[in-house]
Amino acid sequence: MTPGASTRSAYETFLNASCDRLGYGPSIISLLSLAAMEIKVEIPIVRDNGELAIFSGYRVQHQNVRGPCKGGLRYHPEVDLEEVRGLASLMTMKTALVDIPLGGGKGGINCDPRKLSVRELETLTRKFVKRIHREIGPNSDIMAPDVGTDARVMGWIHSEYSAIYGHSPAAVTGKPLALGGSAGRDKATGYGIGIVVKEYAERRGIELKNATAAIQGFGNVGVHAARAFTELGMKVIAISDSRSAVFRKGGVDIDALIRHKQERGLLSDTEDHEAMDPARLLETECDFLVPAALGDAITVENAARIAARTIVEGANGPVTSEADRLLRERGVPILPDILANAGGVIVSYFEWAQNLQREIWPLERVDRELERILGKAARDVLDRAAAEKLDMRSAAFDIAASRVKEALDATGF
Repeated sequence: MTPGASTRSAYETFLNASCDRLGYGPSIISLLSLAAMEIKVEIPIVRDNGELAIFSGYRVQHQNVRGPCKGGLRYHPEVDLEEVRGLASLMTMKTALVDIPLGGGKGGINCDPRKLSVRELETLTRKFVKRIHREIGPNSDIMAPDVGTDARVMGWIHSEYSAIYGHSPAAVTGKPLALGGSAGRDKATGYGIGIVVKEYAERRGIELKNATAAIQGFGNVGVHAARAFTELGMKVIAISDSRSAVFRKGGVDIDALIRHKQERGLLSDTEDHEAMDPARLLETECDFLVPAALGDAITVENAARIAARTIVEGANGPVTSEADRLLRERGVPILPDILANAGGVIVSYFEWAQNLQREIWPLERVDRELERILGKAARDVLDRAAAEKLDMRSAAFDIAASRVKEALDATGF
């Protein structure tokens, strides 16, 4: 099964189980499962060497009954329609779970951004916007950064869309601050992971001071999750990127690792840190394991070797449905992606609202509002899990699915 198909399959498994528990019939299941619109475009660009290259771009708008579609745009060579479908569906559940007035969407281009020049990336981005601009915008579908994209890419989207429709900062989020971006957006997903872990630990009576964590992924999410854990008194003892990993029993030096990666491109060989096989990071014995790279990191092949006491899904779909079942049987709690990494979409919502209202929020307000919304969502999930004797993923999906159905009922669909 391809990664994209696995993401879609996992979502359908979790959603169907939720609909069964909630007593929903086939028509409701179809409405919650099927995307409202799927777009595929071919994007030809002339490479710097003069050769023509053609890339496929995708955008899926899953459900907009609770508000405009909202979701990231990822640049990765394995992006396909199946993956984008699954991730768009997860976004619908995520926005409903944290109860913000948005729906779910997702997009991507099947390219390797590391092998494209800045000019090539900008040309690819602008051409993508030109092909889909009629289907996106502040009241229909708002893009944001994801794997392989960043604030600069969002700035290009803002520029191209505004060239067509006039100044439209609310058409895309995750932009540079100079273009209407929000304070705190860069750290939101990782910082939000810390909020969710704190709520979980308080409910379960877990002492976070000196609790240990291992993080797969040293991108934006992984770095800020590591910082959030450190602020909570935890020790991040292992961390990896796609090519290297390090371990330090007393806790890694995050700033030193950032400097080393910027200088050498790898985490290994950082002074006073022990190099380890990146593939073995997921097997680190620790209190909290955070897969914060790509989907399908934990599968039936490695689920039995997971030694963490709790898994926190920093990435989207990092645990396959089969692995989820095996881990539940072993009694390993999972803080699901639609809760754990929802900080990013919440602060994207703040940015969108600021742009629409022509306001600028200080970082203190962003952080305060993020903690209020995400903290409540975490408590809602923990309350339902305890009341219904459910695992946290099941509780989260039940809350989200019921909110989407309530909105569908209100429209008379």
